[in-house]
Amino acid sequence: MKYTLDTNTIILLLRENEQVNKKFDHAVKQGDTFIIPAPVNFEIVRGFKYKSAPKKEAMYNHLVTLFPIGDISHDIWERAADIYVDLRRAGRTPEDADLLIAAFSIINNCTLITTNTKHFEDIDKLVHIDWTL
Repeated sequence: MKYTLDTNTIILLLRENEQVNKKFDHAVKQGDTFIIPAPVNFEIVRGFKYKSAPKKEAMYNHLVTLFPIGDISHDIWERAADIYVDLRRAGRTPEDADLLIAAFSIINNCTLITTNTKHFEDIDKLVHIDWTL
C-alpha cells in the first residue's frame, strides 16, 4: 500500500505516540511505502525553524532519508484548484495546504494518514485514514 503522511501524523510519530508508531512500524514491516507531500514538509520545517526541537528535528531528518518528499506537479495544482471550487460551492473554505495534500494523495494513488479527517471528508476520490482510532 502507498501512503501519504499528513503533518499531524508526522508530529505524532515524532512525539512517539504509541498507537501511531505501532501502526507505522507494522506498515513498514509489510513493505508499504510512504511519501511526504511538499506542503507537509513545509509545515514541519517551518515549525522547527520557529521552535527549537533538535531531537525531533533529527528524527524528522532521518525519516526523510527513508521516505521521499513529493513535489507538487502541474496536475496536482490543477486538481487542488478543482477541489477548492467544489468545496467553496458547497460552502466550505478549505486551507490551501490541505487542498494540495489531498490533491497530491489522489494524483499519486495514496491513502492519506491524518487525524484531521473533517478537513478531508468531502473530497471526492480521496482515501484517508486516522491511525489514532
